[in-house]
Amino acid sequence: MTLSSGISKVMSGADWLMLISLSLLWGGSFFFNDIAVRELPTITVVTVRVGLAAVVLLLVARIGATRSLARLPWSAFLVMGILNNAIPFLLIVWAQTQIASGLAAILNATTPLFTVVVAHLFTADERLTWGRVLGVMLGLAGVIVIVGPDMLHSLGADVAAQLACLGAALSYAFAAVFGRRFAAMRVSPIQTAVGQTAVASLLLVPAMFVIDRPWMLPMPSSATIGALIGIAVLSTALAYILYFRILASAGATNLLTVTFLIPISAIVLGFAFLGETPRLRHLVGLACIGCGLVAIDGRAWRALSATRENTGA
Repeated sequence: MTLSSGISKVMSGADWLMLISLSLLWGGSFFFNDIAVRELPTITVVTVRVGLAAVVLLLVARIGATRSLARLPWSAFLVMGILNNAIPFLLIVWAQTQIASGLAAILNATTPLFTVVVAHLFTADERLTWGRVLGVMLGLAGVIVIVGPDMLHSLGADVAAQLACLGAALSYAFAAVFGRRFAAMRVSPIQTAVGQTAVASLLLVPAMFVIDRPWMLPMPSSATIGALIGIAVLSTALAYILYFRILASAGATNLLTVTFLIPISAIVLGFAFLGETPRLRHLVGLACIGCGLVAIDGRAWRALSATRENTGA
């Protein structure tokens, strides 16, 4: 089945602003995960994250005031909750118990690679182009340069964890393409965010009680509780409102270039709050990512083509 819509391949200024904001919110998720998994098992971390986010979103949305709960597309929310929450969150959080966050970030940045292929196969207006392929490759190269080539030396060790990260990236790609349908259904971004997190919570809670038995775990520290609140409210609830707004206006491929911006967010936050100084490789990586985003956006290619046509080249 091929999806089609009025999605623009070129992102507006508002889209770019939301994308940068989303990168800051999701960039923090790796930090929050690192803290939480030191004291809590994987399923518990993911369940609390998704469940608390669903509660916050429901309080903000007040869905019943604008549209009957029964009229919402719950079967589509089920698919979205599995692809966009349950599967990738579990895989990434578990992987971070085995490998460093830097390597997890590199593997997570393969998401646009999968997305351009999935979008090409299942949509009519996000076809694969050489510009997009070049942009994705430049962006991925920039992420690797920023995180540091030394991180690649650990590839091959902890293969299962690395495959888990790649599996999460593939799941995100399918979720982004599938999620385009909610705009056509006239389901608002916040309603979609509530629906997917609510359904994912219902799937995860029984697994948490059966496998992790949270009542048997020691009381987590204040740092862990703070990390759970941060990842639920900021990196999930607020992030998914932005996610579905960008998806509706700019499409799956443009949206998931956010994974290239996450390392940049980490650098900016480190510089602003931790006094860290960017290195030369960070600046080179930023340049690669910038060129990649320009290529994916497509405006430069169209301007070049128009110039050639006008000059008769």
